Amino acid sequence: MNHWLIAPILIPLLGGVLQAFMGYAPISLRRTLALGTTVLLLVSTIVLLVMADDGSYRLYAFGNWEPPFGIVLVLDRLAALMLVMTAVLALFAHLFSIGGADEGNRQFHGLFLFQLMGLNIAFMTGDLFNLFVAFEVLLIASYGLLMHGGGTARTVPGLHYVVLNLVGSAVFLISVGMIYSVTGTLNMADLAVRVLLLSGEELELVKAGGMMLLVVFALKAALLPLCFWLPKAYARATAPVAALFAVMTKVGIYAILRVYLLIFGDDAGALANLGMDWLFPLALITLTMGVVGSLGAQSLKTLVAWQVIISVGTLLAPIALGSEEGISAALFYLLSTTWTVAGLFLVAELVASQRGSALDKIVTAPRMRNRTLISVLFLIGAVAAAGLPPLSGFFGKLLILNSVTSGPEMAWLWSVLIIGSFFTIIAYSRAGSIVFWRTVDGHIEEPKPLGGNLRAATGALIGLSLVIVAFAGPINEYTDATAAQLQNRAAYLEILQTPMVGEEN
Repeated sequence: MNHWLIAPILIPLLGGVLQAFMGYAPISLRRTLALGTTVLLLVSTIVLLVMADDGSYRLYAFGNWEPPFGIVLVLDRLAALMLVMTAVLALFAHLFSIGGADEGNRQFHGLFLFQLMGLNIAFMTGDLFNLFVAFEVLLIASYGLLMHGGGTARTVPGLHYVVLNLVGSAVFLISVGMIYSVTGTLNMADLAVRVLLLSGEELELVKAGGMMLLVVFALKAALLPLCFWLPKAYARATAPVAALFAVMTKVGIYAILRVYLLIFGDDAGALANLGMDWLFPLALITLTMGVVGSLGAQSLKTLVAWQVIISVGTLLAPIALGSEEGISAALFYLLSTTWTVAGLFLVAELVASQRGSALDKIVTAPRMRNRTLISVLFLIGAVAAAGLPPLSGFFGKLLILNSVTSGPEMAWLWSVLIIGSFFTIIAYSRAGSIVFWRTVDGHIEEPKPLGGNLRAATGALIGLSLVIVAFAGPINEYTDATAAQLQNRAAYLEILQTPMVGEEN
């Protein structure tokens, strides 16, 4: 067993515990420790990415209990990609937060690190019950982060977020119980073997549990009709929290990829492709709903929140079709949209800090200071989000379009994605022209200064859309290999024969 596998969990755990005991320490010390912890986390995830690139599965069994009996972590290309994507996002969101957004809550950094721990457990666990535990860890931390800053503006959407996720957790637990009652295991590899042996009532019970799981993952991913909680919740959160939350919907998408390709994939017999016939049309409707919401957005943060929903529909449509090319294209787009959306949340906060009482509302106001810098960042982010060339969003959408074979699905996906992208361009053009160019006479008294860390964090996240283009070839090769590995169900099942420490090979 390789002990590097526990680093993405252990590092934020220890950092979060230290933050909990340092609540009354000087804020500069807490900030230094938090940023240092996030840097260490990024380094550890890069190490794991390099390890995973050889295409093999690596297993870490806690207590040396062999699967399926113990708690296991599994590292593959998909898990490594999600870990690095999250760590990069977390670093720049954390850097932005030390510009003042972390003030007012002594446990902000602790909650931030605990949420990272929950996210990393979700990406690496090889067990359905521990996936439930990971969801609870990251959700509990997210409740505190969502309410950070206080005020009734955050209380109501925060309450909706908490209630819906508590319901989702209850359904998750019930579905896991249903599956365990039949199979006697929750290890994903073991489940993939045992579902092939089911028949009669047992088969129907597991099918029902699997469909309930899909509902839970759809809630986490914000798939229609379970997406209406997201725009207000994300728009009211503080900027670094909203940026970090850009990865939250991707946890639901990751869970669908992991569970429904492995346990309910093409080789699952009577349970093959469970729920996928529902997922494709719902993904297209979600994309459409996100576009409609963005056209009616009244603030930049709300516009970006609807962009999250657009990206969910765009990602799940090719995943639902199940082809290797579609999954690879979705993973390429996932990397682009997550970082771009996070950067746009930070841009919206910069706008709000420079416009006085107008904040980030899409209304005319006196000309802001630092307009050139902020408008350029918004332009780059909007181009990437809408999918215009030459930025990463365009290549991601192009790969998705090219991944679909001729047929009704191709017609629907091409039509919805291209028309949706056109209206998304209109939404961003409307917002940008009003906020940056339609100014009125007057001046804004004492706008907040843009610190170097705010500029660096925002510019870095937005600039990653250019980095992805520069390294599009290697990234696409990695996503192709990741998709091929996901489709190779038999290779994952070999972890059940992995020898434990002290055993003979």
